[in-house]
Amino acid sequence: MAALQLLVNGVALGAAYALVALGFVLVLNATSAVNFAQGDLVMAGGLLAVALAPLIPLPGIVLLPVVLVLMAVLGLLLALAAYLPLRRRPPVSVFISTIAVGIILQNGAAILFGPEPRAAPPLFGDDTLRIAGLAVPEQSLAIVAVAALLIGAQQWVFARTQLGRRLRATAQDPEMARACGVPVTAMILVTFAIGAACAGAAGLLLANRYFVTPTAGGDLILKAYIAVTVGGWGSVPGAVVGALLIALFEIGVSSVLSYPMALGALYLTLLAILVFRPQGLFGEAVRRRG
Repeated sequence: MAALQLLVNGVALGAAYALVALGFVLVLNATSAVNFAQGDLVMAGGLLAVALAPLIPLPGIVLLPVVLVLMAVLGLLLALAAYLPLRRRPPVSVFISTIAVGIILQNGAAILFGPEPRAAPPLFGDDTLRIAGLAVPEQSLAIVAVAALLIGAQQWVFARTQLGRRLRATAQDPEMARACGVPVTAMILVTFAIGAACAGAAGLLLANRYFVTPTAGGDLILKAYIAVTVGGWGSVPGAVVGALLIALFEIGVSSVLSYPMALGALYLTLLAILVFRPQGLFGEAVRRRG
């Protein structure tokens, strides 16, 4: 029974990590740039839910659409400030600019909310459900359901809509997409908005059970980076699978040893993957683009 409960908690944590990694890899595919502010966008989404809770005293599922919209706007501002002016510069310029944006978000959050951990409202409730004699937190099931719905909706948009086709064309070959009349710059802005919305949703999902602090983004961007590395750079399914695997690994090792030892083992595993299978599980490498 304990093992099943750990599995449910691990899948819930992995579902939230998957949203973080998904936004990370979408921007990576569209721009060939690494957005190191993604973890801090998760933190911003969590604290945004904390700030909205007194104004809209309703369950987190009601706050979720508001958080998605506001975080998408923040993603647009990030692209306008930290990517578009530097898109023709060396990649390290965007790398540094997104780190700078992350630091700005951290310090702004510390000024507005202080350093203490905060909790967002639960999605539906804090009850514990009994399923086949197993006590399962309602929040864990809600996290899995909401994350699956958001990931599925995003994949539907990419696979079935004209916007999705334009986004995929921009990610695959921006120069050819531009020659075919696709507004590449607009598509990049949309990608940043989707990535930030994914991060904000993850922040709301995580902030109830795991709390949120202004410095939480650093750990989350590392988890996203590891998930993308495990799954394969550029692979969207790989990012989701990698996120689930690292969450299950983290929960499992923590239950036997301790959380610091779980993190140490996770980073050692990452080093092993980089040495023995750098292409990741799905083996899709990111191409350099002009």
